[in-house]
Amino acid sequence: MFVHFRMQTNSFLLYGANGYTGRIIAQMANEYALKPILAGRNESAIKALANSLDLPYRIVDLTDSQALSALLKEVPLVLHAAGPFSQTSSIMIEACIASQTHYLDITGEISVFEAAKLYDTRAKQAGIMIMPGVGFDVVPTDCTALYLKDRMPEATQLKLAFAMIGGKLSHGTAATMTENMGEGGLVRENGSIVRKPLGHKGFWVDFGLKKLFVMSIPWGDISTAFTTTGIPNIETYAAASPKTFSLLKWQFLYNWLLRTSLVRNRARKKIKLKPAGPSDEMRSKAKSLVWGEVQNTAGEKRSVRLQCPEGYTLTALSSLIIIKKVLEGKLKTGYQTPAGVYGADLVMEIPGVTREAV
Repeated sequence: MFVHFRMQTNSFLLYGANGYTGRIIAQMANEYALKPILAGRNESAIKALANSLDLPYRIVDLTDSQALSALLKEVPLVLHAAGPFSQTSSIMIEACIASQTHYLDITGEISVFEAAKLYDTRAKQAGIMIMPGVGFDVVPTDCTALYLKDRMPEATQLKLAFAMIGGKLSHGTAATMTENMGEGGLVRENGSIVRKPLGHKGFWVDFGLKKLFVMSIPWGDISTAFTTTGIPNIETYAAASPKTFSLLKWQFLYNWLLRTSLVRNRARKKIKLKPAGPSDEMRSKAKSLVWGEVQNTAGEKRSVRLQCPEGYTLTALSSLIIIKKVLEGKLKTGYQTPAGVYGADLVMEIPGVTREAV
């Protein structure tokens, strides 16, 4: 049951608006009759973007808690787009609870989802919703998980896989991956999150558009799909070359090196030398693919696959769709997941998404 509030506004705070994904969201907001207040700490970048889109802006650093709280009191909702979220999300959530402002973000980090869950009681007391992962991480996979759970309520195992065709990483995504280099993988086993080697499993998946090899990675659904479905055993996979999969068998020899500041700093420098992310033309031609499968104790299986817009485009669309719903008062207080509140068909509201049970 939705909690309805009196807010009738098209305004929200977009923090981290000058980042690659933040810019796309700001540029597309008008398509949903939304008018974000652009915010961040880089005044020249934020001001230039705001002027180009004829949008209001505010400059505030996350470390200035007083200024941040004052700013949040001006809006009913913040979309937090400034990562790495493992370093920034808790600061913003604390400020949202203090100012009674709904919190959304575009993270895909398991640790961030798990940390956000701990704010559930305080968020309910403040009358706000905390919903991390309103972008490609994890809307299409979260909806896939619930869709499969609805088809097989007694499912005890869930596998989710995704692939990108024709796209590339943004600086922000690459930076988050750098922070996790050498840390290995995670799965959900009997309800608990368990550490495993990165790529400890791999297999071929028919995504419909293409058959691709996938390997296990620590995707956000290890946290969120369990919250949404209650399925106790969950594994997440991403497309990778079989060669990469084979090389990972030796990771126990070099993971320690990947965790050193020397290697991570070199990786950060290389990221900064590359383009901020895929061009508009590349995004318009690229696609993201999602596959999911559930299994019960009898060994019976159900599976489904999705074809979606490119990942950053999908993130902008899904976050704006959810923002629109929240501003219309369609929300549940406390910690929530996208499909948990808006259902398995939320992903079908995103233009260009198709779904096929197989």
